[in-house]
Parts: sequence; structure tokens; C-alpha cells
Amino acid sequence: MKPRRSFEAGHQRKFLLIIDEAPEVESAIYFAASRAAHSGGTLVMLYVIEPQGYQHWMGVRQIHVEEETNKAKALFRLHRRKLNQAGFENVISEDVIKEGSKVDTIMEAIDDDEDIGLMVLGASIDPKGPGPLVTTLVGGKAAGAFPIPITVVPGQLSLDYIRALA
Repeated sequence: MKPRRSFEAGHQRKFLLIIDEAPEVESAIYFAASRAAHSGGTLVMLYVIEPQGYQHWMGVRQIHVEEETNKAKALFRLHRRKLNQAGFENVISEDVIKEGSKVDTIMEAIDDDEDIGLMVLGASIDPKGPGPLVTTLVGGKAAGAFPIPITVVPGQLSLDYIRALA
């Protein structure tokens, strides 16, 4: 585990967000953007392309990666537009697309960028639970050994409420 360098000269605090199509992602993005705006930080929006079971056919794999890359870029544009509309147009964001299992890829992204100091996740309002990523990272075996703090934002919070908190 590399030490975090976000507060050293020449570095900047970064907030890691995992981007997918879940509605609770929006709460996490607004919370991280508000924190970044107050601290001069940057958002790192990570989209993970997870491998499918048919990877032995190279053409199918390539099509899958292209489709997922296009989806990721569309989600980045959508969330950037929402941030701008919410008044976070001055918050800088980085768009990152990586392939692999979600947890391993998140760990790799954190290891690759020593400025990432906090991960922000949105918790689902579904009665079945907070969502697979929150359950895995916060409640699973990885929780105690995770290299950075994780903030979990309840998915039902309004933008105004999030602004008051962050």
C-alpha cells in the first residue's frame, strides 16, 4: 500500500467515485463534488468494465469492451452535465475507464494514483440492502484492509441536504 500524497506540494486531493447506472451514484457524486469544491480537490470518476463469461471469443470480447466504453463515456457526460447544472462547474473531474473485476480494479486505481485520498459511494435505498459494492467494500473482508477511507452517502439525500453536509 503506497502512502497517500494528496496534501504534499505538487499534489491535489482526489475523491474516487465508482460510476455505473445505479441511481445512488448521483448522491455520491454530489457529495464528492461539494467536498472537492470546499477543499480544492478533484473528482476521479472510475468506470469498471467487468469481464463477461464469453471472453474466449476475441471478437465478442472486443465488441463488449467497445460497448461498455461508449456507455462509460455517456455516463461521464451525463454526470458532468448534472454537476454543471447543480453549480459544480468549477470542480475538476478525471474520467477513468479500466477493465477487470470491480474490487481488484478499484484497488489498482487507488494504488496507481497516490493523490486519491477518499472513496465516496452511494448507498441504495432498496430494502434488500445498500448495494453490492457497499456491501463488499464496507461490510466485507476488504473493509479493514482498505487503503483509504470510504464515505457512504445515503441514496435518498437531496442536493440541498448534501450541500449542507459537505
